[in-house]
Amino acid sequence: MTNEEKDAREQAEAPRSGSGGEASRPAGASAAEPAAEQGLVAFTEEYGTPDPVGDGGLKDQVIDQLRTVYDPEIPVNIHALGLIYGVKIDEQGHCKVTMTLTSPHCPAAATLPGEVEAKVRSVPGITGAEINLVWNPPWTPDLMTPEARLTLGL
Repeated sequence: MTNEEKDAREQAEAPRSGSGGEASRPAGASAAEPAAEQGLVAFTEEYGTPDPVGDGGLKDQVIDQLRTVYDPEIPVNIHALGLIYGVKIDEQGHCKVTMTLTSPHCPAAATLPGEVEAKVRSVPGITGAEINLVWNPPWTPDLMTPEARLTLGL
């Protein structure tokens, strides 16, 4: 199965808004939807859905490493917080992580991307790492896993 086929299957299997408040709506969201949700739909169409647990391949090893990174102010890892929007690895082993922070004014902004890059580079088979910090769509608590919400009492 190609990466494109996997991404399409993951997107088709991803929870839709309205079924427990999960991350996104299907493509073709109406203009009556809030702008933040429209932004998430557009983002999802470009980058894919958040990465689920997979088969133990290189991408899964990177995600496992990302699960060891914590925002210093929140007792939940950055993957469970929903800060990781995408992980792409090319044939040469170069990894591109697209992520956000809880706020543009997050005190961890100075250190967290560097920590993420170091963790990604530590995975055997990764030849390079690029961290793409984005602000659109903005992070919201709806992006957290149910376990993260439970930990934080939400």
